[in-house]
Amino acid sequence: MTQQPAPPDRPDDSDGPESTRSERHSPPETADPYDLGGALYDAIGLVARRLRHSRAPGELSLPERSALSRLAGAGPASAAELARAEQVTAQAMGTVVNGLETRGFVERRPDPHDGRRIIVSLTEAGEGVLRRKREARGRQLATVLTERFTPAELQTLAAAAPLLERLGENL
Repeated sequence: MTQQPAPPDRPDDSDGPESTRSERHSPPETADPYDLGGALYDAIGLVARRLRHSRAPGELSLPERSALSRLAGAGPASAAELARAEQVTAQAMGTVVNGLETRGFVERRPDPHDGRRIIVSLTEAGEGVLRRKREARGRQLATVLTERFTPAELQTLAAAAPLLERLGENL
């Protein structure tokens, strides 16, 4: 059986490394939520895996970065509140917070309104490491965006970024 060439508007995957995924897969005119959900799951998973695998020794793990980011954005919280927000167990978040505290990135203090609760807050060192991590990842992504995406694709990604954030917040 011979393989038929791909239609001109949809090149096959044998275009080599120079072709981009967006060139191989044009978006449908109307998005089916189930198909889109699957495509987003695959695409976001690929980006997350690539970023996670490029982590240098001593850098923040994904759970550590998530906890620091949440504290930076939402302010001080208990470990239980962080666990609920990040959808992990209290024990898992406790381990993350312990590691961050040992490294000086967070501090724990009694809640001024309820002395039975312990509140976790970001330290200056935590703010600094989070800022440096964001800047490094931003540079990494900017390099790829600059080298591999057209101006129109960059506009599409810019429009999608807040929607992806909202999607993540609502999962």
